[in-house]
Amino acid sequence: MTKTPMTDFETIIYEKKDSKAYITLNRPRVLNAYSIKMRDELYQTLQAVRDDPEVRVVVLNGAGEKAFCAGADLSEFLTAPSPVIARQVRFERDVWGMFLSIRKPLIAAMHGYVLGSGIEMALCCDIRIASEDAQFGVPEMGLGIIPAAGGSQTLPRVINRSRATEMLLSGRWVKADEALRMKLVNRVVPRAELLTAVENIADRIKNHDPVVVSYAKQAITRGLDMPLPQGLELEARLGYGLLN
Repeated sequence: MTKTPMTDFETIIYEKKDSKAYITLNRPRVLNAYSIKMRDELYQTLQAVRDDPEVRVVVLNGAGEKAFCAGADLSEFLTAPSPVIARQVRFERDVWGMFLSIRKPLIAAMHGYVLGSGIEMALCCDIRIASEDAQFGVPEMGLGIIPAAGGSQTLPRVINRSRATEMLLSGRWVKADEALRMKLVNRVVPRAELLTAVENIADRIKNHDPVVVSYAKQAITRGLDMPLPQGLELEARLGYGLLN
């Protein structure tokens, strides 16, 4: 079955197929750089995914051959709006909060450059699959700024603190094989097999009861920020909720 586009956007392609949603970052000429327009369209797309009962699993990927996302469009994001406008925009278009609010599994299919905002989006996903040509980095330090989309918080939670600190403070890039060793990604596959590998995982997930999948994701994501006894209580509550 072919994928059917749901909405026309300038910087995002949103398609649905067999209970799966595909969100493609679509600015390949500029390595899918994260722009203000992309932020707004991504927010709308994630909101649609969150609220669509037909969608059971989400795949996030990048268009073109060179990049998943090479970071923020610096011509836009390094300009300085007033603090009032900046707070208002973040409140109205909190893409990162929207990522984390989705109770359906999100899978990142990453190739080429995965930098800055690109790695931060991937870190908001539940499963990360990379092609052999993927390169990861958090280059903000070299620009005189710090991550603004959660990288300083999400990266240490996914890999260990010392490795995250090195990446964040030095700006060093890591290739796919090292990213696998440090558990930044779940799996590395040949470039030609990336989407097939991701779809195989997505198909296995979507065949399970969506409520059970949602509860399991909540148990993991919410429980990790709790002491173990509270996490076990959360798991028990969610488990009992499935029996009622």
